[in-house]
Amino acid sequence: MVSRSYSNLLDLATGAADQAPAAGALGALRRRLPRVVTNSGLIDDSPASPSVPPRPRTIVVANQLPIRSHRPASPEEPWTFDWDEDALLRHLHHTSPPSMEFIYIGCLRDDIPQAEQDAVAQALLDTHNCVPAFLPPDIAERYYHGFCKQHLWPLFHYMLPLSPDLGGRFDRALWQAYVSANKIFADKVLEVINPDDDFVWVHDYHLMVLPTFLRKRFNRIKLGFFLHSPFPSSEIYKTLPVREELLRALLNSDLIGFHTFDYARHFLSCCSRMLGLSYESKRGNICLEYYGRTVSIKILPVGVHMEQLKAVLGQPETEAKVAELMGMYMGKGRVVMLGVDDMDIFKGISLKLLAMEELLRQHPEWRGKLVLVQVANPARGRGKDVAEVQAETYAMVRRINEVYGEPGYEPVVLIDEPLQFYERVAYYVIAEVCLVTAVRDGMNLIPYEYIVSRQGNEALDRMLLRQGKPEGKKSMLVVSEFIGCSPSLSGAVRVNPWNIEAVADAMESALVLPESEKRLRHDKHFRYVNTHDVGYWANSFLVDLKRTCVDHDKRRCWGIGFGLRFRVVSLDLSFKKLSLESILMAYRRAKKRAVLLDYDGTLMPQAINKSPSAESVRILNSLCRDKSNEVYLCSGYDRRTLHEWFPCENLGIAAEHGYFVRCRRDAEWQTCITAADCSWKQIAKPVMRLYRETTDGSTIEDRETVLVWNYEDADPDFGSCQAKELVDHLESVLANEPVSVKTTPHSVEVKPQVTPPPRSSKIIFTSSTCMFLAQIIEAWAIKLTRGKKSFRFLVAGREQGPGGAAHAGVDAGAGRVPGLRAVHR
Repeated sequence: MVSRSYSNLLDLATGAADQAPAAGALGALRRRLPRVVTNSGLIDDSPASPSVPPRPRTIVVANQLPIRSHRPASPEEPWTFDWDEDALLRHLHHTSPPSMEFIYIGCLRDDIPQAEQDAVAQALLDTHNCVPAFLPPDIAERYYHGFCKQHLWPLFHYMLPLSPDLGGRFDRALWQAYVSANKIFADKVLEVINPDDDFVWVHDYHLMVLPTFLRKRFNRIKLGFFLHSPFPSSEIYKTLPVREELLRALLNSDLIGFHTFDYARHFLSCCSRMLGLSYESKRGNICLEYYGRTVSIKILPVGVHMEQLKAVLGQPETEAKVAELMGMYMGKGRVVMLGVDDMDIFKGISLKLLAMEELLRQHPEWRGKLVLVQVANPARGRGKDVAEVQAETYAMVRRINEVYGEPGYEPVVLIDEPLQFYERVAYYVIAEVCLVTAVRDGMNLIPYEYIVSRQGNEALDRMLLRQGKPEGKKSMLVVSEFIGCSPSLSGAVRVNPWNIEAVADAMESALVLPESEKRLRHDKHFRYVNTHDVGYWANSFLVDLKRTCVDHDKRRCWGIGFGLRFRVVSLDLSFKKLSLESILMAYRRAKKRAVLLDYDGTLMPQAINKSPSAESVRILNSLCRDKSNEVYLCSGYDRRTLHEWFPCENLGIAAEHGYFVRCRRDAEWQTCITAADCSWKQIAKPVMRLYRETTDGSTIEDRETVLVWNYEDADPDFGSCQAKELVDHLESVLANEPVSVKTTPHSVEVKPQVTPPPRSSKIIFTSSTCMFLAQIIEAWAIKLTRGKKSFRFLVAGREQGPGGAAHAGVDAGAGRVPGLRAVHR
C-alpha cells in the first residue's frame, strides 16, 4: 500500500489518473481521496462541483486488534472474523461521533500462515477497517513475551530485576526485537495515513518507540500516546538501560495520556532528572517544551462502556445466571464477596485469601455464612512467576476450605476457567462486596463494572426483592491504594493490600456498614462512572489532541539526530536559519567588524571544569589579531577569573554581566555605573548559607557585585523547590536594599539594581544575557563608523532551550538571533 498523502501524485506522475481505480486495499484508500488539488501551480482536473471536506479519521495503533479470528475448517475455506466487543479499542467506535472514522492497526491473536496473510489483510481492511501487522514468529516471541513481559511489564509495576529469577537481566537481543516490531507497526501506519488530516493514537507500553519512527517520516504528524499501565518513579525507571531512548520516543508525541496524576508526575520527574526538561501549567494543561515543540500531558482515567453493560444486564442469559446464583448462595443464606483478577503476581490474589482467612479467624460469626468467590482469569504472560502464583493460590484455597469449611459450605470458591461476560456480570449482581487488592495495577475497571451491575435494572430489582433484599441500589468496594481507579472512588474502603489485618478489618466493616451508608456511597460512585465512561475518555483525549496540534502548520520543522535519538526542532515561521555563506560574505566585505561573544553556555565547556579549552583561546587570539575586528566577550564570571582564563591581548571583556568592562588586556577595568554599595551582602550571605547547608550539592559564588546561589549539582526537584523558597526569603530581608533578586536556570542571583541604558539614536541592541551590552555597542558604533551608518555586527550567543548552546552569527541589518533584537536607525 501507499500513503494517502501522495497516492494521487503518483497517479499524476504515471499518467494513471484517468485509468480505472486500482483493485484491492490500495484502490480503496485512493478512492477516499478527493482529486481537487488546492496548491498553487497545479491544475485542478476535477468536475466543477464543490469539494467535500475529508471525513476525520483516527488511526488507532495497539498491540492487538479488537478482532476475534476463526480458523477455517479446511485449507480451502477463508478465515472469518468478528469484532471483540469486550475490547477497549472497539468501544471507541461505539462511543465516538458518527462522523469519526477509525482505522485499527495491530496484531491478530492467531498465527496466520504467510501464504494467507495478503488475503487476510485484504478481508480485514474491506470488512472491518483493520490493518493487521504480521510479525515474524521469532520477533513476535522476543518482542511480546520477551522485552514487553520480561522487562517493561515487571519494571513498570515496580519489580526490579535484582536476580535472574526476578525479571531476568537486560537482554539486548530482546530490545532489538522490540524496536524491530515497532518498526513493522510504523510501516503499517505509513501505508494508510494521510498525514495532513489524520490523527494517530498509539496505545500502551508495547509501542513506546513507535512515535519516533512516525515523527521521523512526518515531522508534523498529529500523534497521541496513552499509557495504560503504571509509570514507575524515577528511581525505578532509571534502572532501565534504554531509559533515555524510551523517554525521547514518547516525547515525539504531541499528547501523552496517563490514568492518574501519580503516573504523570513520575514521567515528568524522569524527564527532569534524565533530560533536564521542566514543565509548566498553561491554562490547566501540563506542558513540556521539547526542542520548540509543545508536548501536552493528559491525566484522565479510562471508563467502561455503559451501553454495553446495560445491554448485558438486560439479556435473558444474564437473568437466568443471576437466578441460578441466587439459588446457589442467597437461597442458602450466604453472603457473597467477589474478586475478579488475572492470575499474575501483581493482582494480590494470595494477599486477598490471607485476609479472608484472617477475617474468618477473628469473626467466627461469619463462618458458614460468608463466601468469597474468586474469579481467576488466565494470565496474559507466562513463565515461572505465573506457575508459582497458581500453585500458591490453589494451596491456600484448599487450606482455608479444610480449616473453616463444613459439609455443604466452602468459604472460598475459586473459578479458574474463563467466564463469559454475562456470567461475570451475574456474579457482580449478587455480590455484596467487591474486593480488588492488586499490589500494582494501571487502571483496573472491575470496580466500575461492579458499580454499574449493582445499579441493575427493573427485572433484576424484582428478582432481588423476591429474595428478601431491601429496595435501593447499594454496593461496597474494598480497593487497593495502588490501582489507577482508586483516586476516583472516594466512597470505597481503601486499603494497603500488604497489611493483612487491615484488609480483613476493611472487609468486615464493608459487610456491617448501615444500608443507608451503602446506598449513599453507591449513588456517588455511579454518578461518576456514568458520566466518565469510555466515550468521555476517548472524546476528551481526541479533543485535546486536536487542540495540541492546531498550530502544526504555523511552525517550521527540522529533524535532527539519528536512530532513536531523532527529534524535531520546531520554530516560528518568522525564524530564519542563518546561512554560513551569507555570514562569510558579510564578514569579508566589512572593513570594520564588531564580534560579540557570550561565554556562559556558549564557549563554556559542558564539564565540571568551566575554564575555556585551549582551542577556544586559540580561535579568540586569531580573531583579535585581525586589526579590522573588535572582539568583546561577555560573561557572568568575575573579572579576576576572566583575566586568568583569557590571555588575549586585544580581547575586550565585560565581566559580571557587563558591570566591569575593559577594551584590552592592558587596559583598566571600568564600570558603566557608579560603584555600588555591597553592604547588602552581609544580609544575603547568611540566608544563602542556610540554604546551602540544607541543599546538598548547592554552592555559593561570591563575586564583587553579585552573590549567586547555584544548585546545578543538587537534586533537580529539591533544588528548584529550595530556589523558590530562597527567592521569597531574600526578597523579604532585602526589601529596603537597592538590589534585585533574579532566578536563572539552576541559580539564584542577587545584584545591584541598575537603571536601563538610554536609547541611542544610532542603534538599539538588547540582550537577556548582558544588561550593559547596549552601551558597549553604542560606543563601538560611534568609534568604528565615525558617524556613518554603514557597519556590520557579528553576534555569538546561546539559544535557550533543551537543545543546549548553539552558536549563531547575524548581519545586524539582515535578521534576528533568538534572544537578541537589533534595530538599525
